[in-house]
Amino acid sequence: MVQAFAGSLEGHRARKGVLITTSDFSSEARDYVDRIEKRIVLIGGKDLADLMIEHGIGVTIVQNYTLKRLDSDYFDEEE
Repeated sequence: MVQAFAGSLEGHRARKGVLITTSDFSSEARDYVDRIEKRIVLIGGKDLADLMIEHGIGVTIVQNYTLKRLDSDYFDEEE
């Protein structure tokens, strides 16, 4: 699949491409894109999910958390 994608880039005279899957890429596929001249970014399922969460695409907020810290000014002693 990765080799076919690299070949299709040649047909469009493109030097860069992004290939996305909901599964994962084999180590051989990752090695292949490291060896070829074309710049191909491989985004596997876990990376895709992380990007979706980061950018709020296809996700729903379930719960928000409040993070509190001590206000040191509150505890300053007056002389």
